[in-house]
Amino acid sequence: MKDFLSDVELYYTSHSIIDDAILIDGEEAHHITHVMRHIKGDAINITDGNGSIYKTVIAEIGKRNVLAKVIESIRYENKFSNVTFCIPRLRNTDRFEFALEKCVELGITNFIVFDSTRTVAKGEKIERWQKIILSAMKQSLRAWLPKISYAKSISEIYKLDGTKILFDQNATQTFQTILNSQFSICNCFFIFGPEGGFSEEELRIANGELRVRLTDNRLRSETAIITAASILTTTL
Repeated sequence: MKDFLSDVELYYTSHSIIDDAILIDGEEAHHITHVMRHIKGDAINITDGNGSIYKTVIAEIGKRNVLAKVIESIRYENKFSNVTFCIPRLRNTDRFEFALEKCVELGITNFIVFDSTRTVAKGEKIERWQKIILSAMKQSLRAWLPKISYAKSISEIYKLDGTKILFDQNATQTFQTILNSQFSICNCFFIFGPEGGFSEEELRIANGELRVRLTDNRLRSETAIITAASILTTTL
């Protein structure tokens, strides 16, 4: 398994396999033929974003697509399919996108981006975020394409079914403690605060929900997000 994914290029397609062949089109096909200069007979690796990575050989190259023959496949488990990271829009776009990218590299596959009361830059940029998570998935050789959605406020998240866990610097329990306990992470929403923390109204909405602190010291929002992903993916 390690040798198979040790040093490869990974491409993504949303198309299904038909008769042991898989089609790649759009920007991915352009990258294969015009950037990487692959030709018929070259070996390339493709993921469907649904848990499988395929070792293939290019069978045909069209004007806007590439057809590859599947030689071998590996199936991967999504250990965090029931975990959703709820990330606020941050003032600094680069820091926000960096946190999103690193979470994908660490294996997180579900995201909700929300506008907090103290969020400066509001609104959704789904297309932009999808490009970031697709690129991060391929770069880190992941087989599951993360899902990302947008919520206008934290209250929309609390309407969803599942356990909500709020990261609060003043909480008594630590994140590591609950992970080491018998706590089930099935259908969990981990909610991170923006710069300046949650507003009093947001904390009121979260009243009664589980709160945990990440570390003893205060972290920047993007650092907290990446740290939680790292702890989660290395503990479970």
